[in-house]
Amino acid sequence: MYQNSAKILLIYTGGTIGMIKDFETGALKAFNFDDLLANIPELKLLEHKIETYSFENPIDSSDMNVGYYRKLAEVIEEAYTNYDGFVVLHGSDTMSYTASALSFMLENLNKPIIFTGSQLPIGDLRTDAKENLITSIQLAGLRKANKSVITEVGLYFEYKLYRANRTTKINAEHFQAFASLNYPALAESGVNLTINKPKLKQANYKKDLIVHKELDENVLVIKIFPGLHPKTLAYLLAAPHIKAVILETYGAGNAFSEDWFIKLLSDHIARGLKIINVTQCIGGAVNMGLYATSTRLEKIGVISGKDITTEAAVAKTMYLLGKNLSPTVFKTIFETAIRGEMM
Repeated sequence: MYQNSAKILLIYTGGTIGMIKDFETGALKAFNFDDLLANIPELKLLEHKIETYSFENPIDSSDMNVGYYRKLAEVIEEAYTNYDGFVVLHGSDTMSYTASALSFMLENLNKPIIFTGSQLPIGDLRTDAKENLITSIQLAGLRKANKSVITEVGLYFEYKLYRANRTTKINAEHFQAFASLNYPALAESGVNLTINKPKLKQANYKKDLIVHKELDENVLVIKIFPGLHPKTLAYLLAAPHIKAVILETYGAGNAFSEDWFIKLLSDHIARGLKIINVTQCIGGAVNMGLYATSTRLEKIGVISGKDITTEAAVAKTMYLLGKNLSPTVFKTIFETAIRGEMM
């Protein structure tokens, strides 16, 4: 049986979920989270003790950056021993990027950090905000034998909890805005709250939380497309400050087989540029060597992203670049699952 009482910190960074409609003017205005229980009386039915923290200047998620990642990690680090779980309210557009980054920044996590948001504001008649918020708090508060049931960074939206670093936003209009094509849901909310126990990340309670704040932003994402001009790609790869490139290729990791392309990548890898191969598809994985077009990429030292999402690849690359690893060690660690982000 699960215990139903926990101390939860609700962190508001910004986003649609934090807006409420002024019914006199019809305009949206920022929600005062100090009045949370007054505006969402359903929370009184929960046995959890809920406290709130808001960014001093809430931001649109389009403006989210590494500096805010650090701020969010520091808020959790400072409050970590005082709470049983955390719920982060965040705009949906870049939620998968931020949640993925936090999964790498917070090592040895043994408490839940649940990201959620909404497509419509709390004050809208048809809002999805209340269900997302209430269920996220329930999930963050799930405990058994005085330990959290969920001990990782998750993302909850429209009745499903996913491993955060496996998610991608797939729809700008539907309530079911996120998907995790390569890893099953960790929990599903229906008549009952069903937990997919075998798929949960297991915590190591013998190790203390480590917060990694050194992220290197010198990363570029390039999407391969038919007709990409050699000069354009050469210009992008030659940017002097760029240390790693995430190459979104076709299907199972295929790209151009022409000599100019292979030589260009090979020359930049030789000078120390990390090139990571991820698929443009939202489901499936890179399998270099499966087809002839990717065999040459494998031979010149392109790093396989396997079934990682672009969002998680960006976060993992920034995290690993901050460690100043040798090219060989970087490649080995990137191709290894360290936070459940790949197969």
